[in-house]
Amino acid sequence: MVRQTIRTLLIDDEPFSRDELKHLLSSYSDIDVEGEAQSAQEALEKIMELEPDVIFLDIEMGDKNGIELASTVQKLKKVPLIVFATAYPDYAVKAFRVHAMDYVLKPFDEEQIHETVIRLRDALINEPAPSLAGASDEFGKLAVQQEETIYYLAPREIDYIYREGGVTKVSSQQCEYVIRYPLREIEDKLQDYSFFRTHKGFIVNLNHVEEMRPWFNGAYQLKLNNVNELIPVSRNYVKQLRARLEL
Repeated sequence: MVRQTIRTLLIDDEPFSRDELKHLLSSYSDIDVEGEAQSAQEALEKIMELEPDVIFLDIEMGDKNGIELASTVQKLKKVPLIVFATAYPDYAVKAFRVHAMDYVLKPFDEEQIHETVIRLRDALINEPAPSLAGASDEFGKLAVQQEETIYYLAPREIDYIYREGGVTKVSSQQCEYVIRYPLREIEDKLQDYSFFRTHKGFIVNLNHVEEMRPWFNGAYQLKLNNVNELIPVSRNYVKQLRARLEL
């Protein structure tokens, strides 16, 4: 049976932060916030009681560091997905060492939370596409525009999609097109295909990735087949991208 909701627990010692995150998540009908905790001890008890699918976990709490709690959670029989929700960017490496799925920074941003929800859906709700390069690719096409003409691109024809100057653009080997949707809607439309959000301004066709090059401060750049431009990969996306790309 396919899971229809994502059962969620919010863990933060600041009530305002919990309220803000709960408000942002309330706009998603498939996110069910089943509980809250303001300390590591209370959180551990609720995790064992509620067995949530995902926990949003602060790092700096009064009684125990969130990284330590995440390590403890890994030993449970049913381990929830972990999203660190924190004001401290310097903990990112440690967070992924305890198998965090995502890392969002305070103050929370709607776009960042949306990207996290997409990843949670991919992990917990969405079934894998039956074929990323097969028949389904022939029937689903993206409407793009060049001047007054509308073209229909199969996903396999797209190299990457990016946002520039308030306009969403689609880059392919043939041409560059304009599309009327924001990136987060495009991400939803392409969720059954081999695309990945590498940066707040870029979505990439993983089938076209040739190299992943270190850049700076934990970030990377992607070299695509027959594409001169290098595509940025924010450090928050590196681990998930590597998991998608590597056998």
